[in-house]
Amino acid sequence: MNKESFGLDIGATSIKIVLLDGKDKSFVLKAASITPAPLKGMMSSSPLDDEQMAQVIAKAVKDIGINSKTVNIALPENQVYTKVLDMPVLSDRELASAIYWEAEQNIPVPLQNITLVWNVLKRPVQQTSADKMQVLMVGAPTVLVNKYQKIMQMAGLTVGGMETEILSILRSIVLDENYPTSLIVNIGAISTSFAIVRNGIMIFTYSMSIGGAAINRAIATDFGLTPQQAEEYKRVYGISGKSLGGKIGRATEPILNSILAEIKKSIAFYSQKYKNDAPIRQIILCGGTAKLPGIELYFANNSGIETGIANPWRILASQQVPKEILDNAPDYVIAVGLAMRDYE
Repeated sequence: MNKESFGLDIGATSIKIVLLDGKDKSFVLKAASITPAPLKGMMSSSPLDDEQMAQVIAKAVKDIGINSKTVNIALPENQVYTKVLDMPVLSDRELASAIYWEAEQNIPVPLQNITLVWNVLKRPVQQTSADKMQVLMVGAPTVLVNKYQKIMQMAGLTVGGMETEILSILRSIVLDENYPTSLIVNIGAISTSFAIVRNGIMIFTYSMSIGGAAINRAIATDFGLTPQQAEEYKRVYGISGKSLGGKIGRATEPILNSILAEIKKSIAFYSQKYKNDAPIRQIILCGGTAKLPGIELYFANNSGIETGIANPWRILASQQVPKEILDNAPDYVIAVGLAMRDYE
C-alpha cells in the first residue's frame, strides 16, 4: 500500500492539500496548504477551465514540496447520492444483488449514468430476524467521476482513492467507537452536509444546497460590500448581536435559521428512531464557515445541544505546527481525512 498519498480537497472557493506520515497510531504533518480555487472551479464544463484547475492544483502541490504523484480526492456531497440503508442481514453476494434494487428506489436518475459503490458499516454478529445491517450506498454520476480523474491526470497526478466528503470528514473527526453520539455539520461554500454518528458509525447523512457563500451575499447586500469585503467582515465581526449594532447577525440570520431547521430535523429523526438510546451529545461544526465568530454559540443556544468546532489536528503527534494552519483547522477536515485514508 502506498503510504505517500496526499489528501486533496477541491472546494468551491479554495483547494486544501494535506500530506501526513503515520507514526504509531498518530500522525506527523508533512505539508498543508490552502490555495484559492479558480473562479469557475469544478462547476464549469469548459475544457479551458478544466485546464486552469489542473494548473492551479499542480502548482499548489509543487509549491509545498510534495513529490508524491498519488492523490486521494473527495467528491462534493451535493453532487452525489449518499444514503445509509437499514437492510436485512445479507451475505456479501446477496447484498451485491439487493443493492441495485435499493439504488433504484433512492437515486432519482437512471443507474446506467451512475457509478455505484457500497460498504457495510455494521453487520450484527448474533443474528436474529429483527436484526438489521447498516450499509452505506453512494451513487456518483459517472461524468463527475470521469471529470475529476481527467483533471488529476492533467495535473500530473494519479487518483489513489476517491470517496465522498462526509466519509473523509468522519475519518478525521471520529477516531473510534467510543466517540460520543454526535451530529456533524459541514458548512461548505455552496452546500451544507449533515451526518449523525452513533457508536463510531454513521447512521444518517443528508445535504442541503445552502452554505457560506449565501452568508457572504447577505452581508454584501446589507452593507453594500464586495464579496471579498463581506468575507472579511464575516471573519472579523462574526454574528454576535453586539457586532456593528447587530446588523451582521440580522443579515445572516435567515441563512443560519435554514441550517438550524435541518439540524432540528436531524435531531428529531434520531430521537424517533433511537428513542431508547442516549441522545445526541454534541454538534460539531466544520468547513470554513465554522470559523465565523459566535456561530457555535448560536447553534448551541438554539438547539439546546453543546456545540463545538472540529479540530482534525488532534491526530497529530507532538510537533510544532504553524499558527495559520492551526487557526484554519475546520477548513482542513476533508483533506486530513483523505490523507489518513491509506493508513486505515
